[in-house]
Amino acid sequence: MTIDIPWARNEFDEFLKLTALQRAQDVPGVVGGTNRLVNRGRPSEIVASAHVVEQILDRVLPRWRQEVPDDKNKTINRWYQHREAVQRADAALTRDEEVRARLGDDAPQASAAMMHSWAWDGARALWRSGHFREAVTAAARKVNAETQNKVGRRDLSETKLFQSAFSTNAPKADEPRLRLMTDDGSDTFRSIHRGAMAFAEGCYAGIRNPNSHEDGLPELPEHEALEQLAAFSVLARWVDTATLLTI
Repeated sequence: MTIDIPWARNEFDEFLKLTALQRAQDVPGVVGGTNRLVNRGRPSEIVASAHVVEQILDRVLPRWRQEVPDDKNKTINRWYQHREAVQRADAALTRDEEVRARLGDDAPQASAAMMHSWAWDGARALWRSGHFREAVTAAARKVNAETQNKVGRRDLSETKLFQSAFSTNAPKADEPRLRLMTDDGSDTFRSIHRGAMAFAEGCYAGIRNPNSHEDGLPELPEHEALEQLAAFSVLARWVDTATLLTI
């Protein structure tokens, strides 16, 4: 699902209005007062707005908590980091396409938040803290677990699990199958399921295992981790949309 940009920008605008600073004596209905600065909105209003805004920020700028400064200005306005993140995200929503075109790179942009939920939900917390290699490993575990849930098997995992699930053999009482298309006896049917098995093996043998078992590996660059996460997203989508065949 794509972001409703007008709605998101309206939420941003409302948050910025609520968190703007004003002199305490300028609050409507207050006589006198001091020169103390306060937020324009009531705390309850700001907190409610922030709840929505944070979810938008997580989609537009997944690492905003790490990348947007959270410095001493927060002592003046506790919502300082949120406000700058909102301003950046608003620019991203409205100007990214223009910037890419002007800089000569208007290629499609990948977003982790737009990947299959099994992959992103597994990776989200570690990703946002910059632990990209561990995030990919967590996504791999999540996809494996959801596949076990779908086929009802706990005795197999990872490569062997997918080899059994996507096998073109007929299902058995204790061996359900996943079908990406109807078995019409065609080469296409056999090719698709053979490819799914090989792809799953590549994901776990070539990505998950090295990430999990090699000590002292440097942190993955974010763009490389995104590529690896996308691989597990593809696998997750195949499993999720496949028809479960049992006897």
